[in-house]
Amino acid sequence: MDATPTPAEPAPTLRRVAIDPLSRVEGHGKVTLLLDEHDRVRQARLHIVEFRGFERFIVGRPYWEVPVMVQRLCGICPVSHHLAATKAIEVALGVADVPPTARAVRRLMHYGQILQSHALHFFHLASPDLLFGFDEPVGRRNIVGVAAAHPEIARQGVLLRKYGQEVIRVTAGKRVHGTGCVPGGVNRHPTLEERDALLGQLPQVIDWCERAVELAVTLHAQDPAFYDGFGALRSSWMSIVRPDGALDLYDGVLRARDADGRLLLDGEDVQGYLGLIEEAVEPWSYMKFPYLRALGRDAGWYRVGPLARMHTADRLPTPRAEARRQGFLVDGPVHATLGYHRARMIEMLHAAEMIGELLGDEALVGGALVAPVPPAARGARRQGVGVIEAPRGTLIHDYEIGDDDLVTRCNLIVSTTHNNHAMNESVRAVAHRYFDGRSVDPGLLNRIEVAVRAYDPCLSCATHALGAMPLRVDVVDAGGAFRDAVVRHGDGRLERVAR
Repeated sequence: MDATPTPAEPAPTLRRVAIDPLSRVEGHGKVTLLLDEHDRVRQARLHIVEFRGFERFIVGRPYWEVPVMVQRLCGICPVSHHLAATKAIEVALGVADVPPTARAVRRLMHYGQILQSHALHFFHLASPDLLFGFDEPVGRRNIVGVAAAHPEIARQGVLLRKYGQEVIRVTAGKRVHGTGCVPGGVNRHPTLEERDALLGQLPQVIDWCERAVELAVTLHAQDPAFYDGFGALRSSWMSIVRPDGALDLYDGVLRARDADGRLLLDGEDVQGYLGLIEEAVEPWSYMKFPYLRALGRDAGWYRVGPLARMHTADRLPTPRAEARRQGFLVDGPVHATLGYHRARMIEMLHAAEMIGELLGDEALVGGALVAPVPPAARGARRQGVGVIEAPRGTLIHDYEIGDDDLVTRCNLIVSTTHNNHAMNESVRAVAHRYFDGRSVDPGLLNRIEVAVRAYDPCLSCATHALGAMPLRVDVVDAGGAFRDAVVRHGDGRLERVAR
């Protein structure tokens, strides 16, 4: 995409358009477009402009602190980091297995996390665009507008997230940044009263999840050509699956398929991920660009998350969600970026069904909580990898622990990092299709943000940004001279800036 003139030709006159910051995503990022003298897009980039350094924060800390510390990466999906870190540390410490009660509690915690995060993204962050359209005035295109125009949809979204958070509370101790997982197991399990309360609400929750899938299907049916074409791109897919090929969001082996569904990787032990995945860097972003080593930098990029998981798995192990998946993929692989929303709702239904299965497991409310941790051998090099399917995709935690029980190395590949290349490609596709290069308007700004937002990115693994964030887009020529600008104020007002 970059314009690289040869020495024999003069450099083209390029104008730069910046969208800074992106709104209704987690963390802070910006998009820049470079236009040539014919107003064609010559370059489009998604820049991640935050640097947090969590991999360095962890080094030197006792291993038992890590599962709680890493949750501060994110206020929406802390459970994912909590579990992935604990699993990695257990491998490093030589914990062969955890008690059945600990497995049941952890899985229940994780599926509660999936349900609440998917509900938050779809209903609060994405539905304003999908229900009202991308050109709707920003004063209405938000969750408050959804509550006014579609009160039942908004209510279902709020209560679904509330239910997921209650599942987290009874398993982790708190709705956000809990302490339920410890190396070797868990430190609590639900009481009988807590389990029965969750079971009593489950039929309504499953019904709401079914309605959410129907809503996603209805929105697609209103304009299939638009939904299928907006920011669409062919890509490979990656996730973990069970050894038998069924989806498992908590544990499994690595699998990757190409855009036509052919297997690229299968049955790969997550402990060997470094032999499969390489990370490239670019000077214009703090987020790395992972790719499959065997295919190389240009061809090896892939997508993760709900849409990827619909393709990598042979089936979903719950009946309602599997029927919905088959209907979704009836015509073959879905490459539409907006397909993430429908996949996310199918997966939310799957999470609700899994919660029902886990609540019926008697091990959940009784039994040993923790397995013993073997003592460290003097001079031992203890290393372990924990991989889990977070709401946004495959999450990798990798630690080394010294014989003094302090962490000596930490490597994290968060879900959104895997999607970095794909998000840039989607931004380019939307920019080429919709940007005329002559004026900047709110509809254009939102279309580019919608392309990024479909991935539900956690740009800094921080908290979702709600409401209308201040935004200014400037168009300048190659010499830096001002051409045009639009300002979006914090209250949603739009103002065109005069020369």
